[in-house]
Amino acid sequence: MPNIPFSQLLRQLPAGVATLEGPELRFGFVNEAMRALVGEDAEGQPIAQHPGQLPTALLDVLPQVYATGKPYTAKACLCTPQPAAKEDCRYFDLALEPYNDEQDEPAGLLLLAIDVSEQEAARQQAHELALVTRHLDARLRVLTETAPLITYTTDAQGRYTYASPQWYRFTGQPPSADLTAIWPLLIHPEDRLRALYEADTARRTGTGWNYEYRLRRFDGQYRWMLSRALPEVHPPDPPVYWHGALTEVHDQRELADALRRGEAELRFLADSIPELIWTATAEGFIDYYNRYTTDYSGLTKDELGPTGWVSLLHPSEQAEAARRWVQCIASGEAYEGEYRMRRLDGAYRWHIIRARQLADGAVLRWFGACTDVHDQNLLRQVLQTQYDELARAHHDLDTFVYAASHDLRQPALNLRGLFDELRRTATFTDPEQALLLGMVDGALTQFDNTLHDLAVTVQTQRAQQDPVEVLDLGLILEEVLLGLRPQAIQREAVLDVDVAEAPGLVYGRANLRSVAHNLVSNALKFAHPGRPPHIRLRSYHTPDGEPVFEVQDNGLGMELADSSNPVFQLFVRQHSHIEGTGVGLYLVQRIVRSHGGHVKVASTLGEGTTFSIYWTRPT
Repeated sequence: MPNIPFSQLLRQLPAGVATLEGPELRFGFVNEAMRALVGEDAEGQPIAQHPGQLPTALLDVLPQVYATGKPYTAKACLCTPQPAAKEDCRYFDLALEPYNDEQDEPAGLLLLAIDVSEQEAARQQAHELALVTRHLDARLRVLTETAPLITYTTDAQGRYTYASPQWYRFTGQPPSADLTAIWPLLIHPEDRLRALYEADTARRTGTGWNYEYRLRRFDGQYRWMLSRALPEVHPPDPPVYWHGALTEVHDQRELADALRRGEAELRFLADSIPELIWTATAEGFIDYYNRYTTDYSGLTKDELGPTGWVSLLHPSEQAEAARRWVQCIASGEAYEGEYRMRRLDGAYRWHIIRARQLADGAVLRWFGACTDVHDQNLLRQVLQTQYDELARAHHDLDTFVYAASHDLRQPALNLRGLFDELRRTATFTDPEQALLLGMVDGALTQFDNTLHDLAVTVQTQRAQQDPVEVLDLGLILEEVLLGLRPQAIQREAVLDVDVAEAPGLVYGRANLRSVAHNLVSNALKFAHPGRPPHIRLRSYHTPDGEPVFEVQDNGLGMELADSSNPVFQLFVRQHSHIEGTGVGLYLVQRIVRSHGGHVKVASTLGEGTTFSIYWTRPT
């Protein structure tokens, strides 16, 4: 094997090698790798005058190394002309080694340059990654330590290696506490074995976990927590760490339990109600029936299906009910109808079916009920039959009273004629002749007036069936006062009329005239003998908008000791010394009540009376 000269080996060495000879430190030997740094013509020139790409800081060190004889090493020195792009920068490890001559005197320096550009680039990149990692780690720590949850890390053996500060604030444990030992002891005894088993199984299988358990808080209360964790995976190696979080879900758990209890109570209540209760989706398909529905129909919930109540209806009513149901689903209107529903024994019973839509956020649901009104319908039919019979009997009675009063008036007229003829032709020696004749005459007059008032009462009752219309109250009163003009003139009465506030009234014409006539005629009849009558007629509206007709006089007045005073009873009179039959006020109250109104009376004996008629509100 041929011997290769040592100088040739040095020239082919990939590291730069050069000798700096003498105190001037002139380049002596320079191999090829060093020429790339100092230039091709560096040999024989002082390094201070021909440094090439060597850093200036190295030139300052050279004389000291030569003088002291101590080696010097510089790591990762930048040996690139400035300026240069980052990717063009070259880094070298530089070493200075003094050497002596044969007399052991300093002869020069050996300069070595090893290219470490790739290593330095990798080191800088690792440094930058470390900075980024630290920034991310700091950011992650801030996020985990400020979030409203507890974060933790555990290893494959179940040892807790990290817990966020929220853990210590929640549990009240000191930071020096052994997490691995204390953690299981803070879990509720009823949940401890299950929680430990879940975590241990997940670590053995290399999977995550998600379960709830109760954890003791610093005040001794156990709060429900949701524990979630995922393994840190680095294939193909098995997981070594699990990172997780504890979130307090106590309030949500309590609310969910309350909702479940409330739902169970509502279902129990719905099952206890003797009505067909059901709910439907926004599309109208029924998704719940209470127990009474299945008991009534004899069908299971599956047999009833999504349109169960429609299928139970009488065949002749199903199409109309279904069409109405579809319309309500489309429009959102409430559903209501009365239909016959088939019972388990095949009998059809009348039900009122109602359904309303409930909007809970974006969820729409229908709640419905079918109420059995079959017995009420039968009772209503019986009552209607009885009412019709009573109406016929009442009509027959009115006809009889009217006919009797009409037929009896003729004998009364005959008695009146015979009495007048007897008084004209016959003479009596009785000293009380005039008194007896006056009494007989008064009795005949009273008898005739009573028969007349009975006929008027029947006629008024029949007039109550007359159609109502919008009446001008002023014109009606003008007609009434015109008919009573002779009595008003005779008594020198003053009449004030004010109907501007409520001039119109929806009522029957004959009824309104009868009410006004009776009240005004009574005011004239029962005038105080010591002063002329002053009658005020006015109309107004109550705060609720109801029209009121008021008649006020300054006459004799009445005694109204309590609410049971029989002012409006038939044939009852308070002033018997004045001619009358006691029918007028009875007619007034009967007419007003028949239309849903009422009469109020306020009176002071010797001062006057006020009648207030409250009519039904116009529609």
